Amino acid sequence: MLVFWLGRRLAVRFAAAVLVASVAAGALVRHGAAAPTADAAVAIADFAFGPSTLAVKRGTKVTWTNKDDEPHTVVADGDPRLWKSPPLDTDDSFSLVFDHPGTYKYFCTIHPRMQGTVIVE
Repeated sequence: MLVFWLGRRLAVRFAAAVLVASVAAGALVRHGAAAPTADAAVAIADFAFGPSTLAVKRGTKVTWTNKDDEPHTVVADGDPRLWKSPPLDTDDSFSLVFDHPGTYKYFCTIHPRMQGTVIVE
C-alpha cells in the first residue's frame, strides 16, 4: 500500500511540475496534438520553402512537406530555438500549431540559404 501511495504521490508531483513548466514557458507554438482552427501547407521543393512567406490566423496548423530528394529541416531562427524538426526525407512532413501572433522566421539547418517566414495575425 505504501508503494502505491508513494508512486501516486510522485506521479502527481511530476504532472504538477510538467504543468508549471509548460505554463512558465508560455509556449508560442505547439505540436499538432490539439484541434487547430485551420490548416496551411508549405512545400519544400527545389531547395526552397513555398510559399516563402505565409500569413495565417492564430491557431493555424502549418505543415511542411519535403518534396525534394534531399533531406531538409525546419528550424526556428533565433535564440532560443522555438522549434526544430528532425531531418525530413522525401514526402516526410512536420507540423506546428501557431497560437500567438508574431513573425516567425525559420530555415533549413542542412541548407541555411533556405529561409521562410510565418506571420501569425
